[in-house]
Amino acid sequence: MKTLLACILTALCWVSCTSPNPQIGKTEITKWYGDKTGAVSITFDDGIINQLTIAKPILDSLDLLATFYIITGKVEGSGKGKFIGRNPAEIIRETANVPTDSSNFFERASLIAFTGTSEAEDYHARVGSLFEQGKVDQAYALIDEGYEKIRKGTIQDTDDVIFHNNVEDTTTWAQYKSYSDQGHEIASHTVTHPRLAVLDEANMLYELEQSKADLLKFIGTESVFTAEGPYGTENERVMEYAHTIYPALRNRMPEEWLEEINRGSQMTPGQSEKEYVQWQRGPLTRTDVAQMKSWVDTLMNHDHTWLVLVYHGVENLGWEPKTRQELVEYFSYLKEKEEKVWIAPFRDVTQYIRERKATHVTTEVNAERISISLSSILDPQVYRVPLTLKTYIPSDWKNVQGTQGKNKLDLVLGNDEKGDFVVYDVIPSDEKVVIELSDNE
Repeated sequence: MKTLLACILTALCWVSCTSPNPQIGKTEITKWYGDKTGAVSITFDDGIINQLTIAKPILDSLDLLATFYIITGKVEGSGKGKFIGRNPAEIIRETANVPTDSSNFFERASLIAFTGTSEAEDYHARVGSLFEQGKVDQAYALIDEGYEKIRKGTIQDTDDVIFHNNVEDTTTWAQYKSYSDQGHEIASHTVTHPRLAVLDEANMLYELEQSKADLLKFIGTESVFTAEGPYGTENERVMEYAHTIYPALRNRMPEEWLEEINRGSQMTPGQSEKEYVQWQRGPLTRTDVAQMKSWVDTLMNHDHTWLVLVYHGVENLGWEPKTRQELVEYFSYLKEKEEKVWIAPFRDVTQYIRERKATHVTTEVNAERISISLSSILDPQVYRVPLTLKTYIPSDWKNVQGTQGKNKLDLVLGNDEKGDFVVYDVIPSDEKVVIELSDNE
């Protein structure tokens, strides 16, 4: 009897001692590229030349990449702004006898910016602002006022600097292509920077599609993934059209797991329980660097925050300009935090978080090898930002190597309360990832 009991105890001990650790082989896609704490995207609107001659060299000196949303109609060789529709003279004549209402508003708001003066463009912008604020009757009245001036010939050229007519903005497509080749994102801010919410269908589609066509022609597919509708519009009708043309918009994203805090919101990232938070901040001329730095500090206190910075003017040119000195100080501060914060163009961060959410990971484990397979519903020709994986390995694997197909992986060893692990980047693809013991001591 004693002999039998001893045998049973020995067998149980052997099973217990040789049972594999269930944590071994567990693989997760880290929340952010590089297993960082959060992400920052530096974005610029309007394609103002100082962004490219002052801000970009500062970024380049720090090896930081940004997104530049450009007004394509300003660039030589592009499709220019135009009104698509009936004879403008006929529309102008009608305004004398037919008040503006819902039946003719979009047509008139689309045309007015192309009737010849900066004041007419200003009417378009102000009408759009009223409309998006829900002040529809006031928008109708302002359109009637503008067309009355046009009919009477009293509309004026106010000599205002309108971004899309600014003669100083002389950047060429060849230059934009070189910036894209360096890793910066060059993307659409439409053809003429209109109030998209008050354009009729034909003119709205032209602004969105022609801008995309020129970016695709002169730069390539890397420039047509994201776009930004002017004035930060979140108009439902605009979003419905724009999301069929561009995979992502800085204006608004459709994902339920993403909280979007726009520039005017007082909400803070800590108030959201969603998996990801896109926190947009728009530094104005009066915004001091200390406040801008505090946004980065807030980001680092959470693990779900993507800080999206929205700049316009630089060094006395453009709307709400920031100075060279401020940009040097702030971008240098961001660089100091790069070990914990992923700083990347808007396109890259969008692709990463979508890839992470859409990718399924499976693993196979044996004594000397862990095989990892990735599967995704996304198009790998479009979504190609590397994913960062974290795989747990046996504690006695002191020398490990990793491959994905024929490519050798750069493994970073670490450990936490769950055990030892390796962190590495892979290209989203069907090729298996293999983590195994290395022959090298």
